[in-house]
Amino acid sequence: MNRTGKMLTGLGAAGLLGGGLALWSSLSARGAEAAVPPDGEFLEVEGARIHYVDRGEGPPVVMIHGLLGQMRNFNYGVADALAQDHRVLLVDRPGWGHSQLTQAERPGIAEQATMLADFLRAKRVGPALIVGHSLGGAVALALALDHPDLVRGLALIAPLTQPMPAPPPQFVALMTPPLIRTLVAWTLAVPGGQINGPAAARAVFAPDAVPEDFQTRGGGALSIRPSSYEAGSFEVTHAAAEMAALAERYGALRLPVGILFGRDDAVLAPEDHGAKAAQAIVGADLKLVAGGHMLPVTWPEATEQWIRDRAAIG
Repeated sequence: MNRTGKMLTGLGAAGLLGGGLALWSSLSARGAEAAVPPDGEFLEVEGARIHYVDRGEGPPVVMIHGLLGQMRNFNYGVADALAQDHRVLLVDRPGWGHSQLTQAERPGIAEQATMLADFLRAKRVGPALIVGHSLGGAVALALALDHPDLVRGLALIAPLTQPMPAPPPQFVALMTPPLIRTLVAWTLAVPGGQINGPAAARAVFAPDAVPEDFQTRGGGALSIRPSSYEAGSFEVTHAAAEMAALAERYGALRLPVGILFGRDDAVLAPEDHGAKAAQAIVGADLKLVAGGHMLPVTWPEATEQWIRDRAAIG
């Protein structure tokens, strides 16, 4: 076979392999969405169609999940108890869970906060206690800074609050250049996630154990989809610049802010993302407890009580 023939054969084989991986990724995404179907309703705002759950009566509490998460991270063990005497709103962040983007450009932290502000105004919610976990904490901070009329207090759980030169080791696989991000998402990301997912989850939850039902009850299955990989890759590559700009403004916050961290958080260091933020925000309170990064899932009763205490303050 001549050189041209070998090249064509190689390209054909690569195309077949790529097509097979893309088909596998598509079928896997459908399976994940069947295992974790939408829990609530949808509301259209500029740039996104927000998936949300709104239940209970009383002072409003809005809960924003983190990177590779969705609303079931809070639904796992915290939201039901709070909804007994609070109006609890759970949202999938724009581009995550079952929330869909209706614009071409992916929104960063500040733009997501604006989309959620539009959502809260449409639902006539606010001022509310905003609960943010991990990267959702950064979105909550942006919401408080840019839309203070909607926020009466912040309850930040293991929040991302500072710029990081590199993502936590658990998320290094998301560092894909934009030019090949979609290709990787639809070929390698899903099978790679299925193979490495259990170990990655253990690293995120450490030192706490990953619940056996987290994939469904906690929404974990939705993290292994092409759309989740693309959203996660975008966020980890843009977070450093956005967080640097956000952190410079913390001194302007004038509302009750509580920060909850597990002492053994293996994803975000409490001394960096907890203590530094507490020093920069006037009157902020930092509480350290036993546990790791996924406190709403692994320590739901303690997390729920802490949120209740914050709701009574702000």
